[in-house]
Order: sequence, then C-alpha cells, then structure tokens
Amino acid sequence: MSTSFRSRLCAGAAAWIFSGFACVALSGCTLPTDMVTGAISSKKTDQAPPSDPAALREYADRWGKAYDASPGEKVASMNYARALRALTRYDEAVAVMRVAGVKAPKDYEVLGAYGKALADAGELTMARDVLSRAYPMERPDWTIQSVQGSVEDRLGNYDAAQHFYTEALKIAPGEPTVLTNLGLSYALTKKLDDADKAMRQAADSPRADARVRQNFALVLALEGKFGEAETVSRQDMSEEDAKRNVQSIRKMIAQNDTWKGLQGKPGAKKVKPLEPEVDADAEPAG
Repeated sequence: MSTSFRSRLCAGAAAWIFSGFACVALSGCTLPTDMVTGAISSKKTDQAPPSDPAALREYADRWGKAYDASPGEKVASMNYARALRALTRYDEAVAVMRVAGVKAPKDYEVLGAYGKALADAGELTMARDVLSRAYPMERPDWTIQSVQGSVEDRLGNYDAAQHFYTEALKIAPGEPTVLTNLGLSYALTKKLDDADKAMRQAADSPRADARVRQNFALVLALEGKFGEAETVSRQDMSEEDAKRNVQSIRKMIAQNDTWKGLQGKPGAKKVKPLEPEVDADAEPAG
C-alpha cells in the first residue's frame, strides 16, 4: 500500500468517524466517564456541540466567554475545546486543554480531552503519552482506548492499534465507531476479509450512522465490491452521488496503484479495477 494512499485513507477515516477518529480520530468521539482522579464527578461535562453551523458558532462563543472568565476551569475548558475541535480549530483546542491540564494534571477527563485535542492537531507522540494517563488501569475507558488505537494507526503501529480497539470492544461490545476504526485498521494492513467482517458488523448496528456506512462502502470498494458499495452509499445519499462516491474511490485506488498491492495478499480474488466514469465537470462526492 502506497504511503500517499495510506495517508488519504487515515485522513478520510478521521474525517468520517470521530469528529472530532475516531477515530474514527480517528479521534474526537467524546463520551466522558465522569471520573476525576478515580472519583465520580459532580459536574456534567458531556455537552456535545451542536451540528448546525450557526448553533455551533454560538455554542463556541458562549463557552469561549466562560473560558475567558476562568481559564483552565474544567467544564468551560472541555466544552470550549470540543467546540473548537468541531470547528477544526485544533491548535486552539490544544492550547485550551493544555491550560486545563496544568491546573488538573491528574484529572482523567481533562487528560482525555487534552489527548484527543492533541490527536486532532497531529501531535501524535504527545497524544499517546497523555492518553496513556487518561484512565486508571483498573478502570479503562473504551472511548479513550479507541482514540489510542487511532493514534497508533496514524503512527503506523497497526498491531498496537488493533489491540486497543479489541480491548475497547470488550467494554463496549458491538460499538459501531470502534468496529469502524478496527475495520479501517485492518484495511490499512491489507486484511480485507477481517476489515469486511468488522465493518459489516458496524454497519448492521442500529447505532450506525452515515459515517460508519460510508467507511463500510470504502472497504467494499477496496475489495472490488463496487455494486454493494453503491448500495450501501445510497442509504445516505442520492443514487447519482452514491455512484460518484464509489467512482472517486476507484480513481483513488487506480492513481495510487493500491489495487495491485491489496490483491497481492494470499487467496485474494484477482479483479481488474474499472476506470472511473466521472463526468469531467462533476465534483466527486465524499
């Protein structure tokens, strides 16, 4: 698998899954455990940012003012950082959580949010270190483990990444976001049968969303199952957009000479990829 394709696959996965995977980061799926240095927190910090752009800007402004009034305060810092990450202002989110981390260096939620912001910003080595301290060993947090997996994937440590995803699934069996991350990690290591199995389970979950299904379509296209990939894509987009989406994946495969490498695995079915038939004036979907 070429380096350029690996980079695009990781980038696409990060954008599609944990936005902020995670992540899948693959980072950013924020479902805090309300744990503070091993104790139950009395403050609710799981106020997810709205998806509507105008509402998101209002949310960011409100929490930004709260943060300015008390830099490093936990709830304001975490919610403002979430908003900044949703706005793709990753460096700012890191700066906000760094201040909170200095004030509460043993707060698991703060460390988790800081690590996720670092992962979004591409500061992977530091993210790995911070995330490793974001939960107690006797009480692991599957949302953090999934982000840890995404960091290892982006560092090229696929065995370590898949270990984190597997451990996360022991705590949250069938969780579609984790299964999606695992499936994409398998795809990066040319284990397309395993990738298909994980992604199919994720897509079959009643909790699966459009991002999960579109990542499933990506894996199906990598397997050469273009018709099924279009069928999956049509669950969330028009027939024409689904067709263009799959065609853009075909083009990506062909341009990066990825198909040859993926088909080189033992027992792989030899299928010649079709050239994309994208209208010259059309923008590929996805």
